Amino acid sequence: MEILAFGVQSDERPLIENAFAGHHDIRCLDVFLSEDTAPIAAGHEIISTSVNADLGAGVLRALAAGGTRMIAQRSTGFNNIDLDVAGQLGLTVARVSYYSPYSVAEFAWTLAMAVNRRIVRAAGRTRDFDFRLDGLLGRDMRGRTAGVLGTGKIGEAFTRIAHGFGMNLLGWDLVQNPACVGLGMEYVDKDRLLAESDLVSLHLPLMPATHRLIGADELRVMKDDAILVNSSRGGLVDTAALVRELRLGRFTGVGLDVYEAEAGLFFLDKSLEVVDDDTLARLVTLPNVLVTSHQAYYTVDAVGQIVEATLGNVLDYTAGRRSENVLVPAEPAVS
Repeated sequence: MEILAFGVQSDERPLIENAFAGHHDIRCLDVFLSEDTAPIAAGHEIISTSVNADLGAGVLRALAAGGTRMIAQRSTGFNNIDLDVAGQLGLTVARVSYYSPYSVAEFAWTLAMAVNRRIVRAAGRTRDFDFRLDGLLGRDMRGRTAGVLGTGKIGEAFTRIAHGFGMNLLGWDLVQNPACVGLGMEYVDKDRLLAESDLVSLHLPLMPATHRLIGADELRVMKDDAILVNSSRGGLVDTAALVRELRLGRFTGVGLDVYEAEAGLFFLDKSLEVVDDDTLARLVTLPNVLVTSHQAYYTVDAVGQIVEATLGNVLDYTAGRRSENVLVPAEPAVS
């Protein structure tokens, strides 16, 4: 059986091909799944997709009409998939429920320290042999307060690093993580966390309850000199509201590895095109903002685990097995 993998980066290709060797043939495409590219999948029972694939109702119907029966998404998040329609069409949908939390947590800290210590500006200057320190003043993290919104595996890893810096720890989540409590984290309400934190980092899934969790009101609660980092999902932040606050001169720095309108932009080379997203254009020109292209997960360790889990999902499907990674069909209700 040949499996079709959409949205494969060049670094991922050998990892995917080597993992699937001896199990199934796999054809890797660098194009992302969308309404325009869905017809390519015709005749393929199993496809694999990336986090920015369009798996809305129209695409799912096109896939099903072409003979696709199983979708193996190479990510933990699945907010891009219309699960109800997938279920109605009889599709099996699986995701990767776990991969290295350290990849994302470490990158979140990379963003935080880069904006704190003005690394991008400093590197640009020294490339031009400009060795002045004006405008590069940062601050120690030790003794300051880190606010962690979402304290699951990634949030816990981020918290451990913050603890290593000697920071005070505030957390917000539906359920307290005993490991974070053991590190000295105090769980508080969201407004207090935002008001008291010098560094706010987001580690939450995107769902209706968390969509634009950080909006205009929440941004106004934050300290004027706070650092905000989002390495989770772009839709957690109202980006237009963030730009308005930044234009008022607020925040020491903002590090964004995700963007709420990133589909169709991130993972692609748009350098020779006119990008008509005015909000993103404003963001990337602000001196205290660092935007990266959804690369926090992108380590050989994490990608390797994602590929192995994806292979496992495919093998489970062909063998008629079910694992915790299966999103559709849903588990039957217990009577």
